[in-house]
Amino acid sequence: MSAPTLTRSHRSRLLQIWRSAGWPCKDGLEIDLLAAGLLRQQDDGAGRETLKLTEAGIELLAESRQRGLRSASAHDRLAQRFALHLMDMGRIVWRELSLRAQVEDEDAPAATEAAAVPAEAPVHGLWAEDEAPAPAAVKRVWRMARPDLFSVRQTSVERYLQPMVHEIKFSRADLLSDLRHAAKRQAYQWLCSEVYYVFPAGVAKPNEIPAQFGVWVMHGDLDEGQFELLRPARHQPCKLPFAVWLALAKATPLQREAEPGQGALADVDLPPAQLS
Repeated sequence: MSAPTLTRSHRSRLLQIWRSAGWPCKDGLEIDLLAAGLLRQQDDGAGRETLKLTEAGIELLAESRQRGLRSASAHDRLAQRFALHLMDMGRIVWRELSLRAQVEDEDAPAATEAAAVPAEAPVHGLWAEDEAPAPAAVKRVWRMARPDLFSVRQTSVERYLQPMVHEIKFSRADLLSDLRHAAKRQAYQWLCSEVYYVFPAGVAKPNEIPAQFGVWVMHGDLDEGQFELLRPARHQPCKLPFAVWLALAKATPLQREAEPGQGALADVDLPPAQLS
């Protein structure tokens, strides 16, 4: 019998089992992994069947991880480093979400001079004393925003969430290109309370970034460099729209590789006093 062909789904399942208590799903992926010798069945001592990675399974995950590290771009590595920094600060972090945001319509016609009140026109008598001309309505449209990092504080109180967007820019050309798109920055501001740009030291000076955005820089190399906050972002109250809540619910936040998964589930039969 020939060995089954392993796909990305097989490797993802291996990683899930590695992070969890090893409860079997009894599906085709696990049959393939068992047949390939990457998993083995075992008894957890309480009469329940679980799955455990073999040495070959661990080696396959290690090889996949090294290939991923080698293929990751400098931008991705910087984003991953800063995501870990945000998690150290007690935040829940998502990468590359697709979120709908409202921005001003760039194609909407601007007010013309003819529509304005002439300077020589009499001001008094046009409106009542307590009445002012209604400002022209600003047409707004929806657009998709894909921030590099989106995060909230770990809190159960909505007003303390402090949603943030962090845009990662490894090169000066990438940063300057991004700064030319006003609608993109508006979308980020609509989604959160504070927007930051993150880039290696020397890519740009803080005064080159619009004043309402914060600036983080990284000193040193991508693996060991340290982050420094050069300028805090301007804070604005933000209540997360329902569409953003729904997107967060469907997405998976980042986790550390050593972060425990569902290991505690193996003790579900213990008395409550022993689980605390």
